[in-house]
Amino acid sequence: MFPMLTQFLTSGQQTIRAARYIGQGFMITLSHANRLPVTIQYPYEKLITSERFRGRIHFEFDKCIACEVCVRVCPIDLPVVDWKLETDIRKKRLLNYSIDFGICIFCGNCVEYCPTNCLSMTEEYELSTYDRHELNYNQIALARLPVSIIDDYTIRTISSNLPQIKNAYNP
Repeated sequence: MFPMLTQFLTSGQQTIRAARYIGQGFMITLSHANRLPVTIQYPYEKLITSERFRGRIHFEFDKCIACEVCVRVCPIDLPVVDWKLETDIRKKRLLNYSIDFGICIFCGNCVEYCPTNCLSMTEEYELSTYDRHELNYNQIALARLPVSIIDDYTIRTISSNLPQIKNAYNP
């Protein structure tokens, strides 16, 4: 008799807990129903990206030593590194470097593991085109720095409405 009573009490507590979770989820859904839609007039208004945003990759040709670490750490072997061995000085000379952003998954491994820091991520997220072959960037296109959204006077920047988390050490 006693095990049956404890099983009945625990199942009742589990039912109450499940009903509370369902109620909390429903309240969140209702709180989102009261919000007005936010329309951004895209070419003239842009969101400011977060610090950790991983956009287009920037490449510095002069720093690259053609070690091909970026190719080895890329999950899809995407960067194409063409080099020539200079036999007189026994070093590699970089000829061409390219990345196809139509295939890139923007994981950032190439930037993370580059020993010379010749690769970096920019805040550029506008990689739209009508022809996917235009997304294959060579070293010249990768070296182009994008115009910062904040510095562009023709664009009104919109900050995201995410609540700011205060650091306990830096109020």
